[in-house]
Amino acid sequence: MRQQRFLSAFVLFFFLQTISFAQETNQQRVLGNWSGNIELPTAKLGVIFRISAEDDSLSCKMDVPLQGAEDLPVSKVSLEKEKIILTVKMIQGVYEGQLKNDSTLEGTWEQRGAKFPLTLKKTKTITKLKRPQTPQGPFPYLSEEVEYSNPKSGFLLAGTLTIPEDTNNCPAVILISGSGAQDRDETIFQHKPFWVIADFLSRNGIAVLRVDDRGVGGSEGHLSEATSEDFAGDVIAGIDFLKSKDRINPEKIGLIGHSEGGLIAPLVASQTRDVAFIVLLAGPGITGEQILYKQNDLLLAAMGMDQNAIDKNSKLQQAIFNIIQTEKDSAKQIDRLQRAYSNGMYPMLNAEQKVAIDAQVAEVNNAWFRFFLSYDPAPTLKKVKCPVLALNGAKDLQVLANINLNAIKEALKEGGNTNFKTIKLEQLNHLFQQCKTGAVAEYGEIEETISPEVLEIIKNWIGNVSK
Repeated sequence: MRQQRFLSAFVLFFFLQTISFAQETNQQRVLGNWSGNIELPTAKLGVIFRISAEDDSLSCKMDVPLQGAEDLPVSKVSLEKEKIILTVKMIQGVYEGQLKNDSTLEGTWEQRGAKFPLTLKKTKTITKLKRPQTPQGPFPYLSEEVEYSNPKSGFLLAGTLTIPEDTNNCPAVILISGSGAQDRDETIFQHKPFWVIADFLSRNGIAVLRVDDRGVGGSEGHLSEATSEDFAGDVIAGIDFLKSKDRINPEKIGLIGHSEGGLIAPLVASQTRDVAFIVLLAGPGITGEQILYKQNDLLLAAMGMDQNAIDKNSKLQQAIFNIIQTEKDSAKQIDRLQRAYSNGMYPMLNAEQKVAIDAQVAEVNNAWFRFFLSYDPAPTLKKVKCPVLALNGAKDLQVLANINLNAIKEALKEGGNTNFKTIKLEQLNHLFQQCKTGAVAEYGEIEETISPEVLEIIKNWIGNVSK
């Protein structure tokens, strides 16, 4: 009897050891880099999970190269037999996969209620996005990390100033980024268009100041609490800073604004005589509300959405804009926005879906969006007396070329400005890349950061107006 108990205990111990060994084996099998593609309506979105062992547990990081996302923390890694669950709380995503063999995981990616099949393959190397235009040293110009304050806001702003070597009295430009939290390079999908522009111009005799937005990088402040008018104040502070630099001609300081930056540049030029010229890259000539209606229809169509779905989204957009512009009570406004986004189903939504709606409400329920929605650039453009160059890509689906360039042209004419030029560039998108459709999904897939033709046009035009 005693021997039987001993044998039973031995069998149990052996069984437990076998389970432990199997778990350790599976843990070893899942270690490494796993990559795959989420099939979206208009593109494949590549994702990479990098699973490693940390003490006695597993840890993981996630990359989404086309979105410029690296080292996203995977908050929880669960492995049970051959089933693995990777929870990425930061983006409300979960991958659940089954280990089919040593090199294949088959499963599903779920994010905010949407599910996509996702097969991951183990790979030894991680393919990096190619960005051939990203500047490489040595650089034939001076590069200086700078800081200065906006006296009105009190915020410190940080950036990089590049100045051609062996030059005095050179022209200079300040680069003004588009909407959202942008760093000094206006980094998007690992493209760094502002660095490319700064490098090119400084190699060709033009000093360039590029600056982190408020609350980004080395700059102080809170982006969500500011409007385009506040950002114009930051640019004016940058002009004052450049005027203090010995090598820069204080009478030849210009502005280059991209997207919303093309709205801010005229605001600055209308407020100070210290702006010698402005370049508008996909700058708006009509109200933000008009831009967003047209942008919505074209971008959704480019994503493959049918007309009924586009029309439904347009009605939602109209409802949202109407609430923002008419509802003055903040509590009622938030409640109405939540109900509009949830299409009358708000009480029935789960906690995760409510979080997603809250994020959408926060994007439109702020000072910046309210200003952008109603602001008409035309009256400001009529006050601009310095030379103006306005460029748009013919395939820009965010700021449409024809309607915006025409509006800019008419406003400048009406204001009596005769020194301006507007150019529509074929085959270029909102980032001024050579493209096929202009869809946002292409931005990260395209290796080109900005068309060399655009760089040449800007350089030559600045050279002519700065003589």
